[in-house]
Amino acid sequence: MNRQTGVKTKEGKGSTIQAFSALIDRALLSSRLGEQYGGDRDVYEALGYPVTIEYSEYASRYLRQDIASAVINRPVVATWRGEVNIMEAGDDNETALEKAWKELEDELGLKSRFIRLDKVAGIGKYGVLVLGLDDVKKKEDAKLPVTGKRKLLYVKPLGQDNAKIASWESKPGNKRYGLPVLYDITITDSSTKATSTMQVHHSRIIHIVDGKLESEIEGVPRLQNVFNRLMDLEKLVGGDAEMFWRGARPGYQGKLDKDYQLTQEMKDAMQDQVDEFEHNLRRIMINEGVDLEALAQQVADPSSHVDVQIQMISAATGIPKRILTGSERGELSSSQDKDEWMSYVQSRREEYAEPIILRPFIDRCIEYGILPEASTEGYTINWEDLFAISESERVVIGKGRAEALAKYAASPMAEGVMPPEAFLEHILGFDKDTVEIILEMQKAFVKEEGILTPEEEEIIEEEPIIEEKTDEGK
Repeated sequence: MNRQTGVKTKEGKGSTIQAFSALIDRALLSSRLGEQYGGDRDVYEALGYPVTIEYSEYASRYLRQDIASAVINRPVVATWRGEVNIMEAGDDNETALEKAWKELEDELGLKSRFIRLDKVAGIGKYGVLVLGLDDVKKKEDAKLPVTGKRKLLYVKPLGQDNAKIASWESKPGNKRYGLPVLYDITITDSSTKATSTMQVHHSRIIHIVDGKLESEIEGVPRLQNVFNRLMDLEKLVGGDAEMFWRGARPGYQGKLDKDYQLTQEMKDAMQDQVDEFEHNLRRIMINEGVDLEALAQQVADPSSHVDVQIQMISAATGIPKRILTGSERGELSSSQDKDEWMSYVQSRREEYAEPIILRPFIDRCIEYGILPEASTEGYTINWEDLFAISESERVVIGKGRAEALAKYAASPMAEGVMPPEAFLEHILGFDKDTVEIILEMQKAFVKEEGILTPEEEEIIEEEPIIEEKTDEGK
């Protein structure tokens, strides 16, 4: 008997009970979150943190909260920046695979689909990429395994909520034991908002998991370990706005003169004035026998408290604070932040985007004949260089090199202390090939300008530019 559904199961009875037992263990573990003093105090309950978080809560926070969306979006955008191409090893010319990949990417807009897939996979425990192949003529066909060579008509990224696992492989002798067999895919018509569901075979699905622990099917949502901090941040920022709204316009208190008597008619007239003043219908109040005093404003600066939450989110996600808050450009950027961020993005490409998303998709396309076979040496993924310097950085470096070179050339003792080759390589940072080119250009310039005599030119051709001085020449 399946204790989750009350339905008897013939196959996989043990695995079902085991899975249910694991769910109970996780539920018990979650229920203990925030407990202190033997359960006498529950910090989670006191602070309003949820013990269990559903997919809908992750999705709504991603859609509505600025920092939550930045936690998901910024690593994804940085990972997929620039062109993504296939290159076959050992062939300098464009191969059939490289050409077919470019055509497929242009036709289906693959990179934008991969970006969306990366995002939805991080919101929940997994995401899927549905392969729309030409052998599906009706809904029932999608339940069948893919056979033969096929044409790829579309790809559709879906999150966990719209790609639920319908059945699992329960035979221990199968290589897919414990993996999904069929998915319940829900498609929403954007024009009518109507939804339709169909079952799709796993051979038509690329299953993407980020943050794997024990399971190959479900990972840890990217917002899970910062969910409490996101809630705290919402309280601080929202509370600050509410505090300003209520405190920027002070309240008033009225003090009645001890020798003055208010009639009911006067009270009603004063109330009318107060109402008109409160609703911006009057800016002046005329009162007799009542002294109105403004209450003290109470508006605190929340910036230090907000900064603590941002730092905690940055530490948990690995996203530098400047990058997370969007101040990564211009003078606000530090080289250390940039280097750490680029290293993080590079590792994300190497350990997640390429092996978990790109290669499974490319290999599946090759298997189904959508892309031609790769050479025996295989293929590589060619990403844009993250560490390439920008144009503005190039200008700054060029300016610094020009200033250093001018000072070097102006010093008569410079060549005696450090030969030009060493200065160019170790001080200005040129590689050996560039140093050789510069020296050859220098020789050519000297000859062209006729600065040296023919005898001096022969010395330059035969020996290095800087000769070691003998004791006699000192």
